[in-house]
Amino acid sequence: MAEADPIRTPAPSSAAEAPSNAPAVEPARKPWLRWAVMLAVPLALVAGALVYWQSLAGKVTTDNAYLKQDMIAVSAEVGGPIVEVLVKDGSQVAAGDLLFRINPEPFALQIAESDAAIAAAQANVIALSNSADLTGTDIDAARADVGFAVARFERVRALRDKGFSTKADFEAAEQAVVQAREAVQQAEDRRRAARARLANGAAVPGVNPQVAAAQASRATATLALRRTEVRAPAAGRIAQADRLQVGQQVVPNLPVLTLVRAGSAYVEANFKETDLADMVVGQRAEVRFDAYPDLVLKGRVAAIGAGTGSEFSVIPAQNATGNWVKVTQRVPVRIALDQQSPRPLIAGLSSDVTVFTAARPRSSDGQ
Repeated sequence: MAEADPIRTPAPSSAAEAPSNAPAVEPARKPWLRWAVMLAVPLALVAGALVYWQSLAGKVTTDNAYLKQDMIAVSAEVGGPIVEVLVKDGSQVAAGDLLFRINPEPFALQIAESDAAIAAAQANVIALSNSADLTGTDIDAARADVGFAVARFERVRALRDKGFSTKADFEAAEQAVVQAREAVQQAEDRRRAARARLANGAAVPGVNPQVAAAQASRATATLALRRTEVRAPAAGRIAQADRLQVGQQVVPNLPVLTLVRAGSAYVEANFKETDLADMVVGQRAEVRFDAYPDLVLKGRVAAIGAGTGSEFSVIPAQNATGNWVKVTQRVPVRIALDQQSPRPLIAGLSSDVTVFTAARPRSSDGQ
């Protein structure tokens, strides 16, 4: 037993290995830290609310806005089948460009018919100018007959006074004088009528009315022929041209396509009535589009609507009921764009509009 290993006593452990029943040392408490955290949260919320309120001050915003463009309904002023189409949906055209052509043959025939009417009227004028009624030869002959009838009447009366003529011969000679004088009067009336047919009215001086009527008919036919070529009334882009088909029958004044006028883009923003207190025409605005998130266009308030959207609806709201609920109305505000867009502007695009109402625009007299 003497050679057995001695019993080794373990070395004392560290403080962490101290007996569990030893009293633990608690860290010093910091009550001010808890109060700081409790106060910082509401202060941060208040500060954020103030910053947000300041960001909204002096401006009003709406996302109920849409891009608008002037649209022209193009129709033909004459009817007929389409024989040529030169545009399609999306085509860019300039003012005066030919869009489509209607069959011109019926109108060319009308021009030929009018030319024939003009020639007939001119020939009639020449015939009237050379007629005996206008030259006065029949008047001279009638006056000669009057002289002969008067001379015979004098001879018959002289014979009757001497008893060598009968009463019947005397009356016949007297009647011949009356008829000769009436013939002169009729010849003069015919000459006045012929002059009237050749007269020129005040409306078309220097032109016979028959010729003028025929010329007007030709001008009408020429205008109709020119209208068989339907041209663009303004520069823009073609839309709704699905009915432009060769052979399609065109009805006069019935739209067959739509022309979106170039450079006519504006935004119609529907603001709440409560946003209009500080809004006036001329204030600065910014427009953003859902289609182009990175695009911001500058604009200005061009006009404030004369009525709310409900007033111009097909069926206006009737609020004369006992269960009426007040609804905030929307007023259309026109925003004019002051800069050219680098991206294509398409009618109907959804927009966000911000109007800066803090600063009022200067009036035209500088005050």
